[in-house]
Amino acid sequence: MDRSEIERILSEHASGSLSSGDAAAAIEGLAYDDLGFAKVDHAREKRQGFPEVVFGLGKEPDQIAAIFGKLVERSPNVLVTRTTPEVFGILRNICTDAEWHESARLVRVLRKKDDLGVGEISVVTAGTSDVPVAEEAALTAEAMGNKVVRIWDVGVAGIHRILSQRHLLKGSRVVIVAAGMEGALPSVVGGLVSVPVVAVPTSIGYGASFEGVAALLGMLNSCSSNVVTVNIDNGFGAGFAAALINRKWKD
Repeated sequence: MDRSEIERILSEHASGSLSSGDAAAAIEGLAYDDLGFAKVDHAREKRQGFPEVVFGLGKEPDQIAAIFGKLVERSPNVLVTRTTPEVFGILRNICTDAEWHESARLVRVLRKKDDLGVGEISVVTAGTSDVPVAEEAALTAEAMGNKVVRIWDVGVAGIHRILSQRHLLKGSRVVIVAAGMEGALPSVVGGLVSVPVVAVPTSIGYGASFEGVAALLGMLNSCSSNVVTVNIDNGFGAGFAAALINRKWKD
């Protein structure tokens, strides 16, 4: 909630140009828009460092469009995750700055490109099949003002591949690692760097991988002390957490 806007509303109320009821409604509107099926949180950037992100899965296209429309009115950067090209077509009509990212199934509006990071964030995948989840993380971190280095297909089945990227990893402030199967790569990366490693288990693998549960358990049990783990396929959560770790916070 913007303090200057609250002061303006209170000033108008004090001068008599705004009734008590209208002033209360205006202040409430600074916090959220009530659409009936959703309350669009306009105060989230103030509290958490980035505007509300729309999770598209399970929502009707018109619901996504209504929420998106309210967000782009006030926020320069907006994300819609887990959505479809059809929904993107609708959102593009609302905001021509909207971009479609096929691999991540993500719509992004990026109108503000301030550099808010202390350093770079590396996003790493064990295999090419992990790229959609990793790309969701990378796009999220970029939207939050970070420089991102992408390092794809360097899993432990060919250990020389990740070892050849040590110069990039050591130059990073945070490393995100997406891996399926047994989920071993984050532990390896954790042993190579002195920065936080955000592990993302993916649902890639054969039967006993249990759609990412095997990788999740492996990452939670990592012997590398700098590894923390998010939920299965949660590239957005990994990118968001890494961006906050890397942020230049102002007092």
